[in-house]
Amino acid sequence: MARIILPFLALLAVLDVTQAQRPGAASFVVPTAFPTSVFSSYYVKAAPTNEPQPAIHDPVLNITYPLNLTNPETIPLADLDPVYYPPAIANFSEVTSEALVKLALAEINSIIYESGGLSGNCSKCIAALSVGKMLAQTVPSYVPAAMVSLCQSTGFASNSSCQTSYGAGNFGAIWTQVLALADVTGLDGRYICNTLSTTFCSVPTTSPLNVTSLFPKPKPKNATAPKASGNLVKVLHLSDFHLDARYSVASEANCSSGLCCRYSAASTSQAVFPAPLYGAYKCDTPYFLGLSALQSIASLTGTGDTCSSPAWTIYTGDLVSHDPENEMSQAYVEYTETSIYSMFKSYIKGPVFAVLGNHDSSPENIDAPHKLPGPLGQQFSWNYEHLSGLWLNNGWIDVATAKEAATHYGGYSVKNHLGLRIITVNTDFWYRSNYLNYINMTNPDVSGMLAWLINELQGAEDAGERVWIIGHVLSGWSGTNPLVDPTNLFYQIVDRYSPHVIANTFWGHTHEDQVMIYYSNNGTVMNSSTAQTPGWIGPSVTPLTNLNSGFRMYEVDTGSFDIYEAYTFYSDVNAYSTLNATGPTYQFEYSTRDAYGAAAGWPTTAPLNATFWHGVTEAMVTNRSLVTTFNTYQGKSSIKSPNCTSDACAEAKICYMRAGSASLGKNCSQGFDSVQSPYTGKNF
Repeated sequence: MARIILPFLALLAVLDVTQAQRPGAASFVVPTAFPTSVFSSYYVKAAPTNEPQPAIHDPVLNITYPLNLTNPETIPLADLDPVYYPPAIANFSEVTSEALVKLALAEINSIIYESGGLSGNCSKCIAALSVGKMLAQTVPSYVPAAMVSLCQSTGFASNSSCQTSYGAGNFGAIWTQVLALADVTGLDGRYICNTLSTTFCSVPTTSPLNVTSLFPKPKPKNATAPKASGNLVKVLHLSDFHLDARYSVASEANCSSGLCCRYSAASTSQAVFPAPLYGAYKCDTPYFLGLSALQSIASLTGTGDTCSSPAWTIYTGDLVSHDPENEMSQAYVEYTETSIYSMFKSYIKGPVFAVLGNHDSSPENIDAPHKLPGPLGQQFSWNYEHLSGLWLNNGWIDVATAKEAATHYGGYSVKNHLGLRIITVNTDFWYRSNYLNYINMTNPDVSGMLAWLINELQGAEDAGERVWIIGHVLSGWSGTNPLVDPTNLFYQIVDRYSPHVIANTFWGHTHEDQVMIYYSNNGTVMNSSTAQTPGWIGPSVTPLTNLNSGFRMYEVDTGSFDIYEAYTFYSDVNAYSTLNATGPTYQFEYSTRDAYGAAAGWPTTAPLNATFWHGVTEAMVTNRSLVTTFNTYQGKSSIKSPNCTSDACAEAKICYMRAGSASLGKNCSQGFDSVQSPYTGKNF
């Protein structure tokens, strides 16, 4: 009898441990029935052969968005939003304006082809910019068409790409502002030319940063963080939803360019891989998938009742799908913001603290410093006012905070009900694809956002508060997404106020499960004693590109606001094409402490802080199986993720994890940062 009972008791012990390693159910199978009660009315109801078209009512603008905005068969192809040009220095007649354009294009062509054509040196590009600047200051409204013409005539890109990049309603008016206002013969010009093509100018190196008088007070000696209370609460982390309200079931899901799963008569009738109802690896999030993720949260995280609901939720940006720019509009952005935040309100109890992502604007990626002249400094206020109004309407922030967000580029600082100060920042102001950043690159904080952040952190230090910083575009990792000078400044700010004030930072944007570590003294020495603050990069709900869908939950101490456990969940997108009797399955993927703690020699009672993560990177140096594990989780266990088995890959991953700024990330070997193979260089 003992031979039967003892093994059975041992099995029970294992099962108990397994249950203890996750906060809720091991998996959740989504019901096939679409949860129609989420929206009050529909233009087109959901069916097994089509996505729904809900009639979205905007409580801020008090409008209901029309069906043709999102109907897959009637996507608007012309952006009719207002465009903004820099002020002209004089008024010219049409004849004179056209003559100026003709002369300018001839001069630029002469510069380009005088020796070697487009692949010339940096000085040629800057000389061409100088001609463009003259044109942008004299006849700005003519510049977009001139840029399209020049792009097409030189073969710089395809005709359609030239129009998408430089058409007035796309990025043409933005580039006109840049040309008119930037110092094209100085640092600005070198950045612009490098952005146009790395063959024109090499990327500028990090500029020296003068930290004299940067901070109101010196860092207190022997400053310590508050002690842990021993009381843990659950905090949800969602990121990169990228709702595709125009998703077309049965269209081509394996297209060769652009966003797949989009309607066309040919793609729907001749699809080699018909788009499944719930999504695919080269597509953004259809309604069926987005709501499946939200339906699974309560069961998987154990937050299904009032007593165990999330204490709060963070959302690290990107709501809008990856549409071509000519299909984008302010209305489409506002529709998506309204729809997703209403879905969050339906499924997530407690406040949601959100940030603006680079795709949550029109044109995408672009935000303007308030210092730009005239109406240019307020050209994106429509978005900040709309977002802050939605957050206020959902009861997540109060009136004063909403006003702050409306005037601070969507960023705000708020103390939550448990005493944690949450500061959200608009990181488009260090994103390389925000072209307006190339105006006055000698100032790493041209928007004033980081000066505002310093003031908020100083106030938190004076009040003895702990802080979480939340942004979208990460400040470091491989250094390919952000600009070096603003993130170098941010790194100094984190150094000054860590670890006694800043407990954690949180990011999105890459769609992958990653982490960064911030060290003291600008990362000049990286060891366990200099590791100060972790940067948690949240996995995306969208599968784009070649990733599974996922989200994360933290267990957070209410005294120190350190993280003591992190659980990640995912759904296997590869299985969606075979679903029949059920919806997708979301399941527990891993516990951060269980995955890395023992290998790093980390005490079971210590928080998962920067020292923990540095210990993980040290263990990875000798234990390459940890690198393999990290690489698997980076893609949310996607079958599409390439292996990381070479020494070069392992060393690069470790380097990225230790790189909290773009300048540090650029010092790492490049090419191993993403698992979205065979993709590289995507504008997320």
